[in-house]
Amino acid sequence: MAAPRITASPSAWRRLQDDVQGLLTGTLFAALGIYLMKCAGLVPGGLVGLALLLHYASGLDLGAVFFAINAPFYLLAWTRMGRAFTFRTAIAVSLLSLLTWWLPQAVTLQQIDGALAAVLGGLLCGAGMLIIFRHGASLGGLNVLVLRLQDRLGWPAGKTQMVLDALIVLGGGWYVGDARRLALSVLAVVAVNLALVYNHRPGRYQPV
Repeated sequence: MAAPRITASPSAWRRLQDDVQGLLTGTLFAALGIYLMKCAGLVPGGLVGLALLLHYASGLDLGAVFFAINAPFYLLAWTRMGRAFTFRTAIAVSLLSLLTWWLPQAVTLQQIDGALAAVLGGLLCGAGMLIIFRHGASLGGLNVLVLRLQDRLGWPAGKTQMVLDALIVLGGGWYVGDARRLALSVLAVVAVNLALVYNHRPGRYQPV
């Protein structure tokens, strides 16, 4: 008697296709936002800002830096968010690292206003993160850490995230030594968080 064949249901294939296009779209949006901010020399908050700061200081490839600094957070994500979330997050981070490396070779940007880079780059990053959240993943980083600190030490996640973001932005401002760029980096952080605050709400994505 032949062994039964195991096939994925049509709904599983549709869900897989939905997740694939979602992760590709979200990471492309985020990578484009990071590219705009990089062209303007900005340092927003989060691990994106930390990766940009390390990139400016060391000259190492931005995509490689972003991938490397995210690696320690996978263990935290595994214990806090579960296997499926961690797997999707690892895919999203890998895609973002690859796209961050590829975009400067595919697009040449000769000039961009710093304010436009902060607002448009921040909104693109926020929109990309929203799409990725919608598909059960994240871009890794500090949000997993602050949730872990809240669980273990009782530190409020929102305030802890704000302090860490502020330290990264201030570190970037100190490194570049430019008050205008520091202000624009703060504007970029505001743009990212506005996109998240006004759109990432329970029930927002429920079908009508």
